[in-house]
Amino acid sequence: MIESHKRVAVFTGTRAEYGLLFWLLKDIQSDPNLTLQLLVSGTHLSPEFGETYKQIEKDGFNIDEKIEILLSSDSAVGTAKSIGLGVLGFADALARLAPDVVVILGDRFEALALAQTAMILRIPIIHLHGGELTEGAYDDAIRHAITKLSYLHGTSTDEYRNRVIQLGESPERVRNVGAIGLDHLNRASFMTVSGLSESLNFDLTSPYFVVTYHPVTLGDESPESSFQALLEALDEFPSHQIILTYPNADDGGRRIIPMLEAYDKKQQERVLAIPSLGQVRYLSAVKHAEAVIGNSSSGIIEVPAFDVPTINIGSRQKGRLAAKSVLNADATKASINKAMNLAVSRKYKADGEIVVNPYGQGDSSKQVIDMIKCLRFEPCKSFFDVKIEPDLN
Repeated sequence: MIESHKRVAVFTGTRAEYGLLFWLLKDIQSDPNLTLQLLVSGTHLSPEFGETYKQIEKDGFNIDEKIEILLSSDSAVGTAKSIGLGVLGFADALARLAPDVVVILGDRFEALALAQTAMILRIPIIHLHGGELTEGAYDDAIRHAITKLSYLHGTSTDEYRNRVIQLGESPERVRNVGAIGLDHLNRASFMTVSGLSESLNFDLTSPYFVVTYHPVTLGDESPESSFQALLEALDEFPSHQIILTYPNADDGGRRIIPMLEAYDKKQQERVLAIPSLGQVRYLSAVKHAEAVIGNSSSGIIEVPAFDVPTINIGSRQKGRLAAKSVLNADATKASINKAMNLAVSRKYKADGEIVVNPYGQGDSSKQVIDMIKCLRFEPCKSFFDVKIEPDLN
């Protein structure tokens, strides 16, 4: 049966989640029964972070609403104020667009602003990548809050599906669709090393690392000291080149950027610092890399699918399910070096062993499209109680 036509608003606030959503955006755009409405905000609109909205337009998407929310700030207070600006801007944008459903991925503060606005306006939310854990960042609490504001859920594993249900969401509204970023594995065309070098205007003539480090927003992991430890660890591998991408807009991220730029300037033939690679260049870089180093969720979710090792630094991603190729390190030079040596030796693998990625098979977009088309929204959402054994102590 052909479902009624739906206006689908999809949100992106960072380069990372735009890349994950790419094929879903393409599939909505090409479906005659759906109209894509693209909401763009956050670092996409910032010159400091590369104005990545231009790549979205270059990819053939029309941006329906640009919502400016970022302050020139690097503090928790600035982030909280940006959430407030987001609520104001998203309220006007959603009133103009009047979507039938909003799609939100992940756990960013920009997404929280949109989720609470859509909920108040009684617009159903489909939330992707709920139920996950990242105990070293306030993103963890944001993710669970968005879950409670949302109506339908597409999780990346069965374990995360169970956790969303544990949060009180009805099982019939929670589906394990896998990690949507893995759709690139089956649908994207990746660059060769020479093609990547030409695109970057940077000769990749040696083995190289892809490095992305974001500030840790909970705990005592100082962005500057942790990033300095990472740079010193990289210095222990002088024969390896480095592709170094900028951090995100979380508080503390701007303090890392001058360190990153100084490291690049000091050894320009070995290091390339770049605000954003874009998804195809990023995954192409990953595909040919010796290892991926940092604390991005991509290192845990997407990178293992390429059979490339990840050195995951510090506590930011603590709690996520991870493949055997994800090697955890403390935010110290010694610990990072130990993990890097293990990664380049590949000694974490048995002979001929294939790394098993727990995040799906790269067929998520079509499942999310099905969720959109079958949506029957009822504003009054009942809390689903999970039966708990009584405490007999």
